[in-house]
Formats: sequence, structure tokens, C-alpha cells
Amino acid sequence: MSADRLAPAARPLVRALSEAFPDVGGTVTDAAEARRILDAAPARPGPPPPVRETLDRTIPGPEGAPPLPVRIYRPYGDAGPRPTVVYLHGGGWVLCGLDSHDRTVRTLCRTSGAVVVSVAHRLAPEARFPEPVRDAYAAVCWAAARLGALGGAPGALVVAGDSSGGGLAAAAALMARDLGGPRIALQALVYPVTDSRAVTDSYRRNAEGYYLTRRAMRWFAEQYFGPDGDRDHPYAAPVRADLSGMPPAHVVTAGCDPLCDEGRTYAERLRRAGGRATEGHYPAMFHGFLGFGDLLPDAAEAMGGLGRAIVETVPDRKIGGGDPGLTA
Repeated sequence: MSADRLAPAARPLVRALSEAFPDVGGTVTDAAEARRILDAAPARPGPPPPVRETLDRTIPGPEGAPPLPVRIYRPYGDAGPRPTVVYLHGGGWVLCGLDSHDRTVRTLCRTSGAVVVSVAHRLAPEARFPEPVRDAYAAVCWAAARLGALGGAPGALVVAGDSSGGGLAAAAALMARDLGGPRIALQALVYPVTDSRAVTDSYRRNAEGYYLTRRAMRWFAEQYFGPDGDRDHPYAAPVRADLSGMPPAHVVTAGCDPLCDEGRTYAERLRRAGGRATEGHYPAMFHGFLGFGDLLPDAAEAMGGLGRAIVETVPDRKIGGGDPGLTA
């Protein structure tokens, strides 16, 4: 493994993650088998970060589709209006769900003081493009119609996600613009998939040795698009869409990640289209680093930046939301 560009503290994490993750696109080519391997991986030790309340429920899916499982996270603090975040998990459109991202979403809830609606979109290859995008947009519409009941401030609806979920979040924001849907205050995107063609320099530079591989991403895309999927559709490749009129974004990227360049390019093209985009770029980090804030200072800093960007969607609200474990 080539780990020379990784921060020293990240190297053992990359080794452990690489050993536990299914070798998709190599020795593992079946989605169900990949899910079984991932489910059998040991859980992280220790209790999850506390939040005031979680609630599992289902919400209506898109027309003609099944209901969507969601998990609603409510933060500590006062009952005043706060941001509402619709969160789309990563996993290459094929893997993961509410439980795999529970720790990350709990930390985001604590850091931002937001109500977070974590969404279990349908997975590929059983549900291929554009069905997961439709799921993401349905969840955004559901949350937008219930901001008051969720405790959210008007005008402070955030769409967020990591990896493939970051791409779904950007696509949902595009759908909202195109269809005259809910007003989104912010896109909070963590190493997002924004380019279905995967031909950037970072794909070549970080093809292997840094946990997420180019081979894995190609396999994920094959599952998601199938043989006939439209990889050039704007919702499949938001970085190549017309980005005029899009909401502001905060984009987190990692230098040792195949997805680095497309995340940074998405932020740049938003700015070129007249929008606002801030970035948190971490040259010595890897894909998936955000979930290790207890071990990696860069991860804690990146989560703090996400929290601040989300808090700023509500004027005069302080970060921390009254959580006794955070400074206001």
C-alpha cells in the first residue's frame, strides 16, 4: 500500500478499513455478498455520540415506489427554530444504510444543533438510476412540508450527504431547482460523487492504496447505472450540469481520495455560475475520514466546518445548539 501522502495517524485506519471492506469489483462481484461481508465487520467500540432523541419511521417514497425508512435525530438544547438537514448516506449506491452512518449523523446533529433526517434510499442494482435520486428528492419534499413539526426554522432546509450520498444530495438540489420544489438553503457535501465518468487526475493519482479504489468505484457505477443508464444526465453528473440558480454549498474533500477532484470542481463550477461555495480541503486525508473525529484532528475540523455552515442558515443562531457536550 502506498501511504506516503497520508497523515501518519490516518495510515492504520486506512489499513484496517481496507482489510474489512469487501473487495468489490475484484473477488466480490455480487451486491448481496458485499452487503453480507460489510454487515459482518466488527462494530466500532464504545457508545455512539449522544443526542437528545432518535426516531425511526417511514415516510412516503416517490410516486409508485415503496415507503422510505428514515431516522430522525433531535439535538440537545433549546426548542427554538434550528436548521433541518436531510442526510443521504454513502456506500456507492449499493451498500450501507441508517445504521452504518449512525455515528456520523449523530456527530453532525450535535455539531450543528440541527434536526437531521437520515434517509435509507433504495440501493442498486435492485434500484438503479434515477430511482435513488427520486428517493432523495421525495425525502427533501417531505421534510420541507414539515419543518414546523420537526422544529426547523423556515428557510433553513439543508440537503447533505457523503460520497454517493453527496451526489444524491446535489442531484436533489438540482431537482428542486428544476421542478420549482422546496427552497434549499445549503448543500453540505462530503467527498461527493459528482461526475459519473471518473476520468479525473485524482482517480489516477489515488487509484489504489487509500481505501476507496478506482476499481471499486467502477463496480459501484456499473451496479448503479446498469448497461443502459444515462451517465450524462445532469442528475447523474451534477458537476457537468447547468449550475445557475443553485443553492450555496460547503464541500469537504480529501487529497488521498479518487473523488477529490470532482468535489473541488463542483465547488468551483458553482462559483463560476454565480453561486457561493466554501470548501474544506484536507490534503493528507482519505475517503471516509469524516467519521473519525475522535482520532483525526482533520476530521474534527471538517465536521466543525460543516456544523458552522449549517448553523449559518439560521441567522443569529450559535453553533452547538445548547448541547452540554459542546461549546456554544
